[in-house]
Amino acid sequence: MTANQTPVTRGQLIPFAFLSASYCAHIGFFNPYLSLWLKDLGLSLWLIGLLTGMQSFSRLFAPYAWAWVADKTHQRFNVLKWCAFVALIFSMGLYWPVNPLMLALILFFMFIHTSPIMPISETAMANLVSQNGIFNAKRYGRVRLWGSMGFLITVLAAGAWFEKNGMQDFPTWTIITLLAVNISIALISKKSELSRDDQPALSVVSVLKKKQSLLFFLSVFFHVLAHISIYTFFSLYLDSLGYSKDTIGMLWAVSIVIEILAFYSQNKWIHRLSLPAWLCVCAFTMVIRMVITAWLADQFFLLIFAQVLHAVTFAIHHTVCISWLLHHFPGRLRARGQALYSVIAYGLTGVLGSLCGGALSSWLGLGSVYIGAVIAAILSCLFSYWLLKQAHNNLFN
Repeated sequence: MTANQTPVTRGQLIPFAFLSASYCAHIGFFNPYLSLWLKDLGLSLWLIGLLTGMQSFSRLFAPYAWAWVADKTHQRFNVLKWCAFVALIFSMGLYWPVNPLMLALILFFMFIHTSPIMPISETAMANLVSQNGIFNAKRYGRVRLWGSMGFLITVLAAGAWFEKNGMQDFPTWTIITLLAVNISIALISKKSELSRDDQPALSVVSVLKKKQSLLFFLSVFFHVLAHISIYTFFSLYLDSLGYSKDTIGMLWAVSIVIEILAFYSQNKWIHRLSLPAWLCVCAFTMVIRMVITAWLADQFFLLIFAQVLHAVTFAIHHTVCISWLLHHFPGRLRARGQALYSVIAYGLTGVLGSLCGGALSSWLGLGSVYIGAVIAAILSCLFSYWLLKQAHNNLFN
């Protein structure tokens, strides 16, 4: 089944809202504060960059590998259950970080089991909210905003908790949030999650050979590469500028509140531009955000404005990408198309951003990471513009 012929019910979408909320609640404290916990353990900036990069390294292969297993076995629900359970078991090892090598192994095995959860679940959810081949941005946004809510709650709560009690409870937060992910997955009905596609199988290579696909993935690659500077180094950067942990949490929260509003209201205006045009808008907005973060981060109100731009640089960009993938990777390619997006947009960029960012910050300071992010955002603008021109040429040729 490529698209639902009858409207999806709210009851079918609620479990996906729970999963999005619990998974993003895990990410909401884990990603912003992992670097601070590692710093609290006494590790160097270079080593922190390497360890945080484990998450991105796992995305080079894990999402696509698990998506392939899920598609071939038609057991997406069981794949999700297995991945969440194994990640929970490995997270318990964070209580005993014997040495950096052991810590790296624990994080690596956690990440290869958490990284496919969102690609596989979003594939199933995108199928549910599509009818007659049309992606319903309103229903997608109303489900996806619960992920933003989960992120918001934990980024604020964890910031306040760690400011008051220190970073020693980081492993406990990890276990609690991953337990919530396991419970959420258990609530998903196999009937709603395990829909088979009746279209004939296509080749991933045949889709990637198209010029539009190449330009899309290049645009997304450099866009998210700029964003990696926020995901990996933003908390450390603000800490180095003298911001307190609860203020850091508040700044993260600003971006998530505006993200929620964008997901909620996007159906009212996202149709006014084409997908390539929106990619151009998102990339240009990313340039503005990174310029402010690189050179004006000591200006608190400008920094808040930069965080408000997250509505465009993430929320709208993400919805546009999901819609593009749904259209260009049909039928049985859908899960692998989503996984390929995860590999290119978050795997390659995460490894490159974490390693190069760690080296840059050790050599030239954390501010240099955001100068590099400005360059990446400009490159995303160029590829987005070329994609827009290609789409325009195809329309009139």
